[in-house]
Parts: sequence; C-alpha cells; structure tokens
Amino acid sequence: MCGICGEITFDGAPVRAETIVAMRDQLVHRGPDDLGVYVSAAARAGLGFRRLRIIDLSPAANQPMTNEDGTVRVVFNGEIYNFRELRTALKARGHGFRTNADTEVIVHLYEERGAALVEDLDGMFAIAVWDERAGRLVLARDRAGKKPLFYYRDARRLVFGSEIKALFAHPAVPIEIDRAAVPAYFQHGYVPHPSTLYRGVAQVNPASVMTVEPDGRVAERRYWQLEYPDAGSQERVDPAAARARVRELVTAAVKRRLVSDVPLGAFLSAGIDSTIVVGVMSRLMNEPVKTFTIGFEHAGGPGNIAAYDETAGARQVAERFKTDHTEFRVKPAAVQLIDRLIWHHDGAFGDSSAIPTYLVSELTRPHVTVALTGDGGDELFAGYLRFRAALDAERLPRRTGEVLEAALRLLPAAPHERHLLARARRFARFMHLPLVERAARWNSIFPDDLPMLLHPDVLRSAGPLDPLTHLRPGLEALRTLSPLSQLLAANFASYLPDDLLVKTDRCTMAKSLEARAPLLDTALMEYAASLPDAFKLRGRRTKAILRDAFADLVPPQIDQRPKTGFGVPLDAWFRGELREFVRDMLLGSSAASRPYVRHDRVHQLVDDHQAGRGNYGHQLWALVCFERWLQLLPSWTSAPLAGH
Repeated sequence: MCGICGEITFDGAPVRAETIVAMRDQLVHRGPDDLGVYVSAAARAGLGFRRLRIIDLSPAANQPMTNEDGTVRVVFNGEIYNFRELRTALKARGHGFRTNADTEVIVHLYEERGAALVEDLDGMFAIAVWDERAGRLVLARDRAGKKPLFYYRDARRLVFGSEIKALFAHPAVPIEIDRAAVPAYFQHGYVPHPSTLYRGVAQVNPASVMTVEPDGRVAERRYWQLEYPDAGSQERVDPAAARARVRELVTAAVKRRLVSDVPLGAFLSAGIDSTIVVGVMSRLMNEPVKTFTIGFEHAGGPGNIAAYDETAGARQVAERFKTDHTEFRVKPAAVQLIDRLIWHHDGAFGDSSAIPTYLVSELTRPHVTVALTGDGGDELFAGYLRFRAALDAERLPRRTGEVLEAALRLLPAAPHERHLLARARRFARFMHLPLVERAARWNSIFPDDLPMLLHPDVLRSAGPLDPLTHLRPGLEALRTLSPLSQLLAANFASYLPDDLLVKTDRCTMAKSLEARAPLLDTALMEYAASLPDAFKLRGRRTKAILRDAFADLVPPQIDQRPKTGFGVPLDAWFRGELREFVRDMLLGSSAASRPYVRHDRVHQLVDDHQAGRGNYGHQLWALVCFERWLQLLPSWTSAPLAGH
C-alpha cells in the first residue's frame, strides 16, 4: 500500500524533480517505509512514490519499478491478489523477475498488453505507467474504486496523485473551490466522482483506464462493469449449490487477502459481514486473529447507547472465535479530530462514521499493518434497510405516504435518528418518489431542503438540484432490471466508491494501515450480482444467502441482531457535551460558510436540534465539516500541507 504521484507535460517544459518530491512527501502517511522518484530522460514526465511495505520487504521491491531496458516505469498503490498466478504465466512466456513483489507483474503485463493489462489484474489498485517509447502515461483504478487517483489537467500538463493534497503541492495547480459542487456535498456528504470540491481537479473513474498522449490528448475507457440480469430472464438457481458457491468464494477471497509479509488482523463489529470474515480467518490461520472494535463511552442515555454501540456484540464474536481482541471507546471529545479528518479527506466529508473509522485505525496500527474489513457485504447482498423500505414502498398506494406523514406529525420528535419513529418519518416523506430517487432521498443529508439552506449565488452556480445527476446517464439502462437490482446497481455506482471506500481508505491510510475487503472480491461481486433477488432479500431477512452460507459460523445472537451500522451519536453529542462547540463553530458572525449557506437557516437548525424539536445531528455535522474546511483552506495555500 502506497502513495503515488506524478506529472506529464505537453509543451516541452521540463518536469522538475523537486516538484515531484514536494508532491510525493504530502503522502508520507500512505507510505512511511521508503520513497522513490523518477524523471524521464527528456524530463517530459516524472513519478513519485511513498512505500508501505507489505509484500517483499526488500529494497528491490521499491518503486518506481522498471523493466529490463528502462522503457517502462510503474508506480502503484494497492495489492494484486492474483499476482502469483500472473507471475507464473509471465515467466513461462520468457519474462524475468528480480523481486517477489506484485508490482513487477504490472511492469511485464504492460510490455505484453499495454493499457489493457488492467483486465488481467484482480485486486485493489491505482496505477500509473510511464511508457518512454510512446511518451504515454497510463492511469488506472480497480473495479470497485477502492484505491483513489486524482488529476489536474490544463493545456500544459497533467498532474496526478493518490490524494488531492499531492496535487496542491505543485506550484501550477490552483486551489479553487468549485461552487457548483457544493450542493452535491450537502445532498450526499460527498461529491460524486469524477468531480471534486475543487475546480479543475477530477478523479479517474473506478474500473477505468486513462491514456494521456504526448500532445495532451486524453482518453478514458471503462474496462469492467458489474452486470445484473434483466428482470425475469434469470434461470433457476439451486439454493444449496448457491450457498456452497458463496461460501467457497468468500473463503477463497479471505485466503487471498491473508498473503502478507507483515502482521495482519481484522476490524470487528457486531455485524454479519465482519463476523463472517473473522470466522473464516480463524479457520485459515494458525494463530488467533487479532481483532479490533470501537464503541461509545457516552451517548446521551441508554437508548442511544444501544442504538450506536457495538462493542458487546463484537466481544461475543471475539469469544466465539477466540480472537486476540482489543476494543476502544469514543468520547464526544473525539470530534476534535475534525481538522485531521478534513485534511486526510482533502476537504469536507459528511459521513461522521469517519470518526470511529479513524480511531479504530489508530488503535489497530500498533498491532498490525494490514486489517481485513467487512466492507461490501451490504452492497452485494442487500443489507441496507433502505433497500427493504424502498421495495415496501413499491407495493403501497402513493397516498399512503401523505396519510402516514400527517399522522406522524402528531407525535413528538424521535430521541435519535435511528429510532423507529425517525425512520418512519423518512419513509413516509419520500415514498411517493420513483424507486431510485426514493432511496437516494432517504440517504441524503439535506434530502429536500437545499433551497432553504444554500445561498442564492450557490444555487445559481449549480443549476437544477437533482440528487441523481451523477446517475442519470446510466438510469435508463437500469430500467430492465428488477427493483432490487436497480437499487444495488445505483448504490454500487456511487455510495460505495464515493463514501464507504473513501472513508476506509483515507482513515486507514492516515495511520499507515492497509485495509482489505474480501467481500469486494471480483469473482464474488460478479456471482452475487447474478443471484436472484430472493437469495439476497428474503421477506424481512437481509443478506439471506450470505447468512445461510455461514450459518455454522455466525452466532444466533449476531444473526438476529438488528442492523446498526458504524454510526456516531451526533444527536446526543450536539445537545450535550458539544452543545457550545456547534454553536461557536456555525453561528459566529465571521463564519466562513456565510457566502455559501443561509445563516438564518443554519441558526434555525441549531436551535431546533438543541431544543429537541428535531434530530439534525448529521446535517449539523456536514455544516461543521464544511465550515471548518473553509477556515483551514487558506493555510493550505500559504504553508506546506504536511504535518496535520
């Protein structure tokens, strides 16, 4: 696992080694163990690299890595899980290897296949290849989008990096807020790819390969797509055979992710996904699995603690598999991490579960260098409650929502956002909308009140407010799928790569920890997508086939436990210990966010939340992150970024 960066120029201006070094050293947290830099003979291109040693710890495995004659140079962030099979095949075809690193497989595959090499790779990766003969730069990302890759392009150059902060260390890359992206942030808590919060900075799309020619021409091609069967076209699948196949694929995926020359462990919650991953690990390893979990020391009362804390359940799983277990409890003061979280996310990030993710990474890193996670299980096997709710709404008359919403107005505010009453209100409010938009609204931070929140200038910059703008080009193709497959496909296209995987990557790499997600294995993703809906969502039972496949591993109390997720009790915190913090941050007369949001609306949200008239913890968190980002941004332009 590493940090990569580089530059290619189109106008003959030389790439400067000191610029590549400055960019590279903004990524030291991604790779504290070694470093490298390369500038091509004609200074047309440069590559920078920071290394976290995982496989082949020798200096020979350092990057940029070259082929025998120096015409191909590679920097690479991630892991290639099928590198041994590829290495054997390449050696049989006459290629020589000097290391046992997976990076060298990329070098020789490029010699054979050029940019099409990504089609042979199974893993998580962001790759940059400099082809000296062709004067061409190739950039690529893995299928799910686990590893990030950003770039800035103008008429003179293209600059790229694992994180945006590396780009901003280049003197020719401006730091300018893209006002048109601000509404997307407040809708989703992130800006959907390929856009970012910064003008001129974009992402290489997941499952895509980009070629940059010497004259500046850029072409991007999608090399993989997760395919769901058309509704009604599916052949009958034998349930017993499907259970066996899911178990086989999950076990193989976990086994591939145990290849490491450094210690490894696992994040453990009280959920099905991490329980299965740890259970499989315990059967494959010859020593106790090191497991790590996090909870909340105080959440404003027993009801809130039960809604958010998973430590007791995780402890049961740890006892079941006799793991070497460590747990940590978060206090409200953990919100003081906000500056570090904003810096590592290169801007505002509205998912508050970044707090426990960062802290569990900090807890884990002194013990292991690699941690397996349960990421992807909800995305593949329909684990989110909003999927079930969206399908329930399909079966109800549209006027039901109006009647239910009117009745719920007579009841007091729910104690927290995970309470059944809060969920019922969200359900009623948007159940009249089309299927995919309905699910998007339920998952939005500001689902339908952005015009009241945003400054008129921002609204004019953004144009029509549409929560599905980033999905519109592919929505028509989804209409042939079943309702559940439509929801899964839409979620896989945005929430997974833009929120869940971003959070995991930035928070783990902030502590120089590699996270691996066996449930996002390519073969498993493709097989899960092919399965009938009833194998995923059976009545009220989510992730049915996954639960059935590992019924002997999952303790009954975990199988029957309601889904909670990795949330934070913001509602209680912002009414209690952090009451004055949120008021000071958002309501001051010099608030940096005033040109972007209406101060009167922000004041109303704070007052209503703290008076108990509503639960706006997540909205306030998004506003706090946005405000603090705007406060920090000037220092990013006037001083070195490193050291946060």
